[in-house]
Amino acid sequence: MFSAWAAWALPHAHNLIPMTVLLPAIAAAFILVTGKRLQLQRAVAFFALLAMAAMSATLLLVADIYGIQTVQMGGWDAPIGITLVADRLSTVMLLVSSIVLFAVMWFGISQGLRDGDDDDPVAVFLPTYMLLSMGVNLAFLAGDLFNLYVGFEIFLVASYILLTLGASPARVRSGISYVMVSMASSLVFLFALATVYASVGTVNMAQAGMRMESIPEGTRSAIFATLLVAFGIKAAVFPLDAWLPDSYPTAASLVTAVFAGLLTKVGIYSIIRMRSTVFTDGSLDTMLMWVALATMIVGIMGALAQNDIKRLLSFTLVSHIGYMLFGVALGTVQGLSGAIFYAVHHVLVQTSLFLVVGLIERQVGTSQLRRLGSLLYTAPLIALLYMIPALNLGGIPPFSGFLGKIMLIEAGANEGSWLSWVLIAGAVVTSLLTLYVMVIVWSKGFLRDRADAPEGDVVIARPSALSDVKETVSAEERGDVGRMPFGMFASTATLVAASLAITVLAGPMAAVTDRAADSTSDRSIYRKAVLGDAPQDPPTRRLDRPAPHAGANSRDAIANRTERTEGGAR
Repeated sequence: MFSAWAAWALPHAHNLIPMTVLLPAIAAAFILVTGKRLQLQRAVAFFALLAMAAMSATLLLVADIYGIQTVQMGGWDAPIGITLVADRLSTVMLLVSSIVLFAVMWFGISQGLRDGDDDDPVAVFLPTYMLLSMGVNLAFLAGDLFNLYVGFEIFLVASYILLTLGASPARVRSGISYVMVSMASSLVFLFALATVYASVGTVNMAQAGMRMESIPEGTRSAIFATLLVAFGIKAAVFPLDAWLPDSYPTAASLVTAVFAGLLTKVGIYSIIRMRSTVFTDGSLDTMLMWVALATMIVGIMGALAQNDIKRLLSFTLVSHIGYMLFGVALGTVQGLSGAIFYAVHHVLVQTSLFLVVGLIERQVGTSQLRRLGSLLYTAPLIALLYMIPALNLGGIPPFSGFLGKIMLIEAGANEGSWLSWVLIAGAVVTSLLTLYVMVIVWSKGFLRDRADAPEGDVVIARPSALSDVKETVSAEERGDVGRMPFGMFASTATLVAASLAITVLAGPMAAVTDRAADSTSDRSIYRKAVLGDAPQDPPTRRLDRPAPHAGANSRDAIANRTERTEGGAR
């Protein structure tokens, strides 16, 4: 059945690839021109993201069965034109991001986003969310560094708006911090992009990877390190992660869910793409391994000290980014497969947990452990929806979190260096501490009697969809406990079920990530698919060529400039 579906979709792949980028933009424009027709706006957003998930699944099937699919945009062939590339890696990430974006949108619609409320200036929420989707999709499909940068900027601009919806003082403060860090990251990325072009005369990833082989190792490592700083900020790796725990917890739960589950993985995806396509010599792998270890340990130690569930989950998010970086740093196909598998698992599980926090806030008005208790008895369905992804994140067998960690540990053991064994030890310790903090939340928020909580007799009045809370009331005065839209449960349960599906289908899923890692690591496949029969010779210009003699005539000077230009354009 899947083969027949892929065979039918193959001739249409050149249309599906750009449509995954264009559809969210078209939906955003349509939502903006529909005025106050709220039901129509919600329907457009809902079905646009549902269609995007279907297209992403189709592209994954086509790429997995028939190989890399490319589209040349703007009437120019690669490496000059804009190339969108759908390979196994990009389509796997595209599919899981589509699932998350759809589920979070469903959660938000069900939560009751509405115009006209003084506290909820959400007229821009739906179109901004669609532009966020557009930017994420473009980042995954971009075949050149410039359009990767454009994709980052699109979803970052959208994230600035989403993070500060409600305009409370706390959100504005955290939003300013987030904007400043993101702008710094973008400037570093732009500088790195310029250095790549200055060094090899192209920003096409396939051609840049070929030409980087003739660049001196020191220069190549310096350029890669600059890109790693830019992507490391976006992925929140240590020591570039301090902004995340202060920014994400203040946002609305549904916004935090999509940010935490998805946006940091775009940074990890970019690191994987650069390491496997452009900077393939592995000169910085040792440094990446130390960074991965520090990210795991520092992140989980921060989680141990938190009283707010959102902040606790934000620190676990940082910590588990280290697992993915561990797989990339090993520099092997097996390690890369483990990193991809773990990224898919973590996107679904982390988003599920943040949506569960949204349910808790809706139920009792707070995510502070000092005020929580008895949720197992008053909200057993929320307890179930928390327990499954919590055990999954903690790495309890046979969940996908355990399987992903086993894949990474096995890859590290097969790599065999003493440093890889140090990271294995760090990964095991981090997993145990993650389980510990998940149990702390369970024991305090769900098992403990609320009367035993330090502030258990006081709760915050249920907040509106995107605004901060404004009043404190006693638990007895809450008249809306348990009144929760079905869609909020259903969307959260959908993500929990998707994370469980990875466990049930672990064999086929691991086979897909193995093939994705294998094709991603074989740079000749990517280069052939992107460049085709385009000129692929490295430039003749050498960086150490002496400058023309000061007394050279104008014809010699023109000849030298022409030679340099042609060498950079090939």
